[in-house]
Amino acid sequence: MGLLLTVLAPLSWVNALVLKFGRAIGIAAIAFMVAAILIQVVARYIFNNALPWPDEAARFCMLWMTGLMAPTAFRRGGFVALDMISGFLSSRVAALLGLVLLLISLAILIVAVQIGFKEVTGFGGRFATASLYLPTFDGWFRVPRSWMMLSLFVGVVLLLSVNIELILRSIVTFLGGGDRLPDLDLGDMAAGSE
Repeated sequence: MGLLLTVLAPLSWVNALVLKFGRAIGIAAIAFMVAAILIQVVARYIFNNALPWPDEAARFCMLWMTGLMAPTAFRRGGFVALDMISGFLSSRVAALLGLVLLLISLAILIVAVQIGFKEVTGFGGRFATASLYLPTFDGWFRVPRSWMMLSLFVGVVLLLSVNIELILRSIVTFLGGGDRLPDLDLGDMAAGSE
């Protein structure tokens, strides 16, 4: 169990740090998404002139927000869980059930990482977005679609890292060392849940 705790401590620290940074970027993405949607509403319904870029910009921000926020929700237990069933089971059996579900999730996430990588580097990632441009010194640069699809890959890699941490925590709990686990750093989100 000492080896598991030795591996778990730095992984937990790295996950907490990366997810905190991801939450900050995710919050900025939400703000940009709302701003783009408001610009489109004003342009379309007040000036009767729909702009081509706000819809795609909002979609871009939504994908990145999802990819960066989903791992935090997974780490905090914010996804669908079998709490009702595990409430009727002993703590060791509930920990074993949780471990089995996390191992199934691990297999799915490994496949998802491969899919995400193919989306970024494959045929679809070679094209540019239809209406998103960035200003450069030489003119305007069309945003590659691979930048949008990278959100899937980054999100799944972060989910995989969190899943490995949760598997290690579940194994330690199953072996009776749950009291020796490092606390999950819930950071700025913990205050809102109390």
